[in-house]
Amino acid sequence: MFSVPILSALSEQFKVLAVVTQPDKPTGRGRKIIHSQVKQFAVDKGLLVLQPKNLKEPTIHNRIKGLNPDVIVVAAYGKILPKHILEIPGNGCVNVHASLLPRWRGASPIQSAILNGDEITGVTIMLMNEGMDTGDVLRQSNIDIEKDDTAKDLSEKLSNLGAKLLIDTMLEYLSGKISPTPQDDQQATYSRILRKKDGLVDFDDDAGLITRKIRAFNPWPVCYFVWKNQKIRIYRADVSLSQSLKPGERDVLNKYPAIGTKTSDLIIKEIQPPGRQVMSGREFLNGARDWNSKN
Repeated sequence: MFSVPILSALSEQFKVLAVVTQPDKPTGRGRKIIHSQVKQFAVDKGLLVLQPKNLKEPTIHNRIKGLNPDVIVVAAYGKILPKHILEIPGNGCVNVHASLLPRWRGASPIQSAILNGDEITGVTIMLMNEGMDTGDVLRQSNIDIEKDDTAKDLSEKLSNLGAKLLIDTMLEYLSGKISPTPQDDQQATYSRILRKKDGLVDFDDDAGLITRKIRAFNPWPVCYFVWKNQKIRIYRADVSLSQSLKPGERDVLNKYPAIGTKTSDLIIKEIQPPGRQVMSGREFLNGARDWNSKN
């Protein structure tokens, strides 16, 4: 999870008064309550954990204010902080955002960078205000997006980069050595909240766009298509150098399942049928011998 390396770095360098994270939620088919990785890390470290349902509640405001924090650090919390929380710490609230702001403000900056074919992304340490990722920038650092990076891969890289950059930035910021820089709002782009239905693949799209979508939506919401009235998830796919199939048409190419798109054939390398583990495309074909039929 993006937040854990950042929390770990903070706890090693500063006194963490409390960890505020989302309430526990039931997961899986058994709807079992499982702690998030952030909460589990905090519990293991003996840190105070607060899990408010709503940050607008007076009780959580009073609880945080009573801790008298010098600064509040936010990383992938998932909600905009209300004004009365932003005003609590004397040194303001600092956000670790997984993009080079003002590019990709919003909820899914990592996925948006991959989906749109960006070659470079990075981390921004910024001061928070009431807007959505509109605050002044303290520091930024960038990395290349590799051609096979999934959102999971990139999130791990950016989390580790953000942890180091945050510590370096905080030390300078709290000692008054950094002058915040306003963002250029005219250069802003926005990422949106992702939904499960976003994973549905349209094979009338360009093959390059589809492969970027597969990478961007791995591990969530995961791209899928419907075959025999079942959702089949795609975790990795390559673009063929040729086009022999019509959009949506199925066949076997180089011993892998393939589906036609608007521009090139899509060769599926990793796939997950319902109720099964993720497997290679070749393994999938062992149980899908009618794949290249009209069924």
